[in-house]
Amino acid sequence: MKHALDNPAFNALATGNQNLAKGNDRIKYFDKDVAPFVGFSENSQENFDAVYHMISRENPLVFISRNRTVIQSKWNVVQNVPGWQMVYNGDAFDVDTSNLIALTDAHVPQMLELTKLTNPGPFELHTIDFGHYYGIFDGEKLVAMAGQRLNPVPYAEISAVCTHPEYTGKGYARQLMKFHVNRIKAAGEIPFLHVRDDNTRAIKVYKDLGFEIFGEVNFYVLAK
Repeated sequence: MKHALDNPAFNALATGNQNLAKGNDRIKYFDKDVAPFVGFSENSQENFDAVYHMISRENPLVFISRNRTVIQSKWNVVQNVPGWQMVYNGDAFDVDTSNLIALTDAHVPQMLELTKLTNPGPFELHTIDFGHYYGIFDGEKLVAMAGQRLNPVPYAEISAVCTHPEYTGKGYARQLMKFHVNRIKAAGEIPFLHVRDDNTRAIKVYKDLGFEIFGEVNFYVLAK
């Protein structure tokens, strides 16, 4: 039996993120201003060819695969980023939430600025539509944030965990991670995340928090 995390983008678009889904029963994707991910019910060359004609935009797409995939179609594979899926099955944390602020559309310019500076992964003008984004401020300045992205039920992905370089070492990332673990568990779901396999610092942080490696994952950046 296939696992929900074997095909996280498609399963998210078919379940927890279906309100943001475009496409059809075989091919699902997000609007380019939300996220670049595309998913297929079956990872076939036929579906790669079909989505090439289905999506007119020039922005690259990101295809997520459990296994390494040979993409023989009109797509140009710009990059293959290997990584890990990590899952949290532990207990809830004792965490201070008094300084955490729910982020809104008014904060998007600062969110875009922070993610551009720290590069936690794709973050677009309407990525906030995934919901559950919280931040930490120094006065009016957003200095750390994290939110939720893919939601292949019953799993919910913690994403866009980032801290301004001038504010590292204060424990903000761990605080936000703990908060989101508690929030996801309270909703009856299971926290998970994606991380590049060469991001050893982040992997150590996640392991220290109790996340365990679930499996390999590959991100393919596709351009026309």
